Formats: sequence, C-alpha cells, structure tokens
Amino acid sequence: MHEMALAEGVLRICEDHARRAGADKVVAVWLEVGALSHVDPDALAFSFTAVVKGTLADGARLEIARLPGRAWCHDCGQAVPVKSLVDACPECGGYKLQVTAGEDMRVKEMEVA
Repeated sequence: MHEMALAEGVLRICEDHARRAGADKVVAVWLEVGALSHVDPDALAFSFTAVVKGTLADGARLEIARLPGRAWCHDCGQAVPVKSLVDACPECGGYKLQVTAGEDMRVKEMEVA
C-alpha cells in the first residue's frame, strides 16, 4: 500500500510548514488527489491517521478533494474528461489521449495553531 508512504510525505510537509510558521499543532489538512493518481482516498485517510500519532498533526482533520481526470485528444483536438488512463475519447472514440490533469496529489491548504 503506497498510501502509507504518501501519508508520511504529507506529514513531513505539514510538520515543516507548521514549524516554519511557529505553530505547535496542525489542526486540519486539505489535499487534492487526482482521479488518475492511483491513490485510494480511503486508504490514504487511514494511513494518515496512523502516521500522525504522536506528531504535530496528531488528531488533525484530513479533507480530501478528488479532482477529475482530463486529457487532450490528438484525434479530434478536444479537451475531454477521462476516468481512467485506458479510456477512449468520449467525443470521437480515439485512444490518442494525452493526460492534462488528474494525475497529481498536493497539499492544498492546512490550518495550524
């Protein structure tokens, strides 16, 4: 489960930013997770709860926003929504798609005290 490693990375980011801000506690974290990122939001939330024990983020609320996948179709020249990396273009049925959004994950915001 790579979500545990991702949760540890999110924790490092949160702790670094909290310390630079002079905060003693991370209260909440907002993540954006792309639909094409191969990240299971439930597994990530479970992992986050486990890795924050005894840290500045212990008890922090985690909010995960799932962002849709988008791609550019080279066959029809349209920007289209995609739910999977193996989807056909919903406009023309072609498979020459270049993903333009939805593969990433980022800490969008955090609240500290």
